[in-house]
Amino acid sequence: MRRLLLLVAAALPAMTHAQPTDKTLQRIRDSKAINIAYRTDAPPFSYENNGQPAGYTVELCKRVVTSLEQQLKVHPIAVKWVPANVQTRLDVIRKGQADMECGTTTITLARMDQVDFSNLVWVDATGVLVRKSVGAKTLGGLAGKSIAVVENTPNAEAVQDALKKGLINAKVVPAKNYDDAIALLEGGKVDAFAAGKVMLIGLGSKLKDTSVYELLDDDIGYVPYAIVLPLGATGLRPAVNRALSQLYGSDAIFDVFRSVFGAAKPSVPLLIMYKLNTFPEK
Repeated sequence: MRRLLLLVAAALPAMTHAQPTDKTLQRIRDSKAINIAYRTDAPPFSYENNGQPAGYTVELCKRVVTSLEQQLKVHPIAVKWVPANVQTRLDVIRKGQADMECGTTTITLARMDQVDFSNLVWVDATGVLVRKSVGAKTLGGLAGKSIAVVENTPNAEAVQDALKKGLINAKVVPAKNYDDAIALLEGGKVDAFAAGKVMLIGLGSKLKDTSVYELLDDDIGYVPYAIVLPLGATGLRPAVNRALSQLYGSDAIFDVFRSVFGAAKPSVPLLIMYKLNTFPEK
């Protein structure tokens, strides 16, 4: 009996390792399919190009799927793309409509109670796009002015916090989404628009005349983006992180970067993020 118990105990780790450790990963393996939510309104990270998902985070997630095929020994894994926006991006994960969300979602402690996150995929700061005629060169120059931010986002909190700490009496105007914020700015109802700095550059294509605006030098807050995963995805999360680690540890990540940002170079914080999220396999 003792020998039998020892044999069973020795076999348990191998048996456990051979099985997916959460229902999401098991379903992906068994169905050979995955549902991926993408933002339709967040260039250059996630948007639609000729009706197809495109952008930096979308390209990362395509590479993640390729890695999942290798890890699960399933090929091909069919991808169903699920459109989402700033209001619905967490809901599609919580409700099981998507297995991961690839956009511009910032990791926050409050959101960790609702969903899980991969390791970081981007680091940035909140920036402020201002109408040149306002004459502001720093955030302090917006005293007495108004700033549009998408409501209930870390960018909105970062702006509010920076204004409070700087004793700057500026009005924060909530917008439902980026299109609404741009409409407020172009309609003259606000003097500035705050969002992630790279996001603001990407949204420039939506402005009717970029020459009348400029980006302030201020770096406000800290914006760490990640892939959103279902809460309790104890198998999917390490599988996604393994894929990201593989990417970050090779030149493939620079292929992804160049495919979106062209000749621009990754910032020093981003290069450090890539390095810090590259891990040995064993």
